[in-house]
This record gives sequence, C-alpha cells and structure tokens, in this order.
Amino acid sequence: MSGTEILAGLERAGTLSSFADAKARIAEPPEPAALSSLLGWVEGYLMASHADLGRTGAVCPFTRQAAKLDTVRLGISDAGPADEAAAFSLIRSSFQALEAIPAKPAMAHFRTVIIGFPACSGADGIAMLKRVQDRHKFHSLSRNRMIGLMHADSDAPGLWNPGFRPLRAPLPVLAIRHMVEHDAPFAARHPLLLLPYLARFPLSGAKRLLAHVRAGA
Repeated sequence: MSGTEILAGLERAGTLSSFADAKARIAEPPEPAALSSLLGWVEGYLMASHADLGRTGAVCPFTRQAAKLDTVRLGISDAGPADEAAAFSLIRSSFQALEAIPAKPAMAHFRTVIIGFPACSGADGIAMLKRVQDRHKFHSLSRNRMIGLMHADSDAPGLWNPGFRPLRAPLPVLAIRHMVEHDAPFAARHPLLLLPYLARFPLSGAKRLLAHVRAGA
C-alpha cells in the first residue's frame, strides 16, 4: 500500500487529522478530550514562547512553520501498555503517511505527524512507547527522519537551558518529522544521530555543529 493510500485511510478513520479537521471535530459534541488536549498543547506550548526556554521564539519553531503550511497531522491512539504491536504498527504506518502529506517540494521537510496516547500515561505505558521509539531508531535514521517521545514526566533537559524540560506534554506523544539542517544541537547531543546528520548535511551541517560547539565552549 502506498503512503498516499495509508494517509487517506488514516484520515478517513479519524486516526490522523489536519489542524482544521481537528478543530472541527473538537467543536462538535461530544468533544474528543484527548484530541482537544493534544491540539491545545501543540498550539499553546510547542508553537508558543516560554520564559524558561533560554532563547527567543517558539518552543518548537519547526512545528509553528509546519502548522502554517498545513503539513502537520495530529492523531490519537487508544493503544494501552499491553498494545505494543498496535502502537508499533500505527507508528510504522505513520512514517509512510508522513511522506504523503501534501506539500510543495521545497517545503516537504516540514511534514510532521504527532500522535497522542492517552491510555499510556502510567509507567508501563511510557515504557511501551519508549520501546516502540527504540524499535524505530534505525528505520528513522536510515530515512533521515526523527522520532521523539514526550510525556508529563520527561526529564530530558533543554538545549539552551538545562533546567528546562521541553519534552513534557499533558499526554504521552510520539512525533515523527524530517531531519533538518537546524538539528545540529540534537546531533551533537546524540551519537546515533551524528553520522546520519553529517551524511545528510555534510558541509552546512559540519559548520552548524562547529558553531554549536563553539557557542557552548
């Protein structure tokens, strides 16, 4: 099945929605609480500034631009801690759907899929999602893609303020996006990402890495 067919199927089933479709669904009773929470977090947190961020601008400038281009798809999964196979299958399908999100060629790197897992808020659920993330690391990096896990108790430190916890979310989230040149700080922090990043951006990436290292010296 092609990525276009997978995306269309997920959208028809209501598993993935554009911003506009998500807002329309939330406006109709009964309000889907998990989708409302996810959308509120994306718009009110990821796309907004934060006093503790350590720099100016949005917490995730990438998401703000992607939202403007309508290249974000939001989703909610009812998978729980015992449903690893179902969660894995959804994320694997989402990698294919990612490539089919309509976008101009020059803006294709802004494609993003963000899926919330409200039934996985406990320790067992987070552990299961972490396994799903880990099982996709090679699949992701070999395709120059990124997969991130966010949840309420995330202790991952901020890049510009180590005391800030940028990956905290009101419900567990797995997000998929393209690797971009501005990911140099992440590449510097994560050894597994460094080689794929430099292979994707050999000259400009090396310059950004050097600048990042010098800025932190």
